[in-house]
Amino acid sequence: MLQIGPYTLPNRVALAPMAGVTDLPFRRLCSEFGAGLVVSEMISANPRLRDSRKTRWRSRHDPEIEPRSVQIAGSDPQLLAEAARYNVACGAQIIDLNMGCPAKKVCRKAAGSALLADESLVQSILRTVVGAVTVPVTLKLRTGVSPQRRNGVSIARMAEDAGVAALAVHGRTRACAFTGPVEYDTLASMVEAVDIPVYANGNIDSAQQAAAVLDYTGAAGVMIGRAAQGRPWLCGQIATYLETGVTPADLSPESKLAIIRRHVSELHLFYGEYLGVRTARKHVGWFLDAHGYPKTQRRLFNQLAHPKEQLHYIDRHIGFQHKKELAA
Repeated sequence: MLQIGPYTLPNRVALAPMAGVTDLPFRRLCSEFGAGLVVSEMISANPRLRDSRKTRWRSRHDPEIEPRSVQIAGSDPQLLAEAARYNVACGAQIIDLNMGCPAKKVCRKAAGSALLADESLVQSILRTVVGAVTVPVTLKLRTGVSPQRRNGVSIARMAEDAGVAALAVHGRTRACAFTGPVEYDTLASMVEAVDIPVYANGNIDSAQQAAAVLDYTGAAGVMIGRAAQGRPWLCGQIATYLETGVTPADLSPESKLAIIRRHVSELHLFYGEYLGVRTARKHVGWFLDAHGYPKTQRRLFNQLAHPKEQLHYIDRHIGFQHKKELAA
């Protein structure tokens, strides 16, 4: 079984931290349906943002989900160490460092994957944060700065030497962002270079692909990102396949709809009426896209402004569409 510090995880499939996606309601569902590890949305190390509404939402945890992994982002070693201590005091059981995000607004602050260009700063951050807390520290990163400078192996060794407990590696460079094919050779070299667990990440959207990536790279596990959007049961299905070699039966349309309806209800409760409705739009949109609904369904759902309207639409329109498919 995959081990991170003192925590033995139930399987080898983790849910990737995704800003604007992996809030508490979504993490709760993914964990319930079989994700072996879930990681919070990225939280800024800037102490001035600590009491902002967004940070308070992102800092909320469910005591039933363990270990509680919280991702922090920044570029100042001392501020990151302080943020790590603060989040541990608030209940974090694992601190995850973000050196993988390619978003411009993050990289402009020399954070996220921009850090990979400055290995001396990376080393300082890793040593300072690991030394600041008694819980395991993990690292999310990419294979390097650019296709011409894939320095992931160097960073991986640096992380292990600093005491980092596990890595999650997106198989693209910072310059590639989310475009182009995922490159697994560098990821495999990073796995070979260290003795700590490495999660393979990047465009893994099925159980069979997850197994193929593990076989090719030798990684300890896989981390599922955008493929889980609209499919909170996906991590668990992949985990079942990796454990048994048997493709699990897909959930019935009725079961999927019930999960999405519950998700929407929990978003309303978590964020309140206004933001809950707005947040539900994107999650339902991902569900509709993932299951081949016509784009008109998403446009119509996005026009709804009240919680009861959204739930009614799921029951009467999306549910009706599934009934028509079953009857066909």
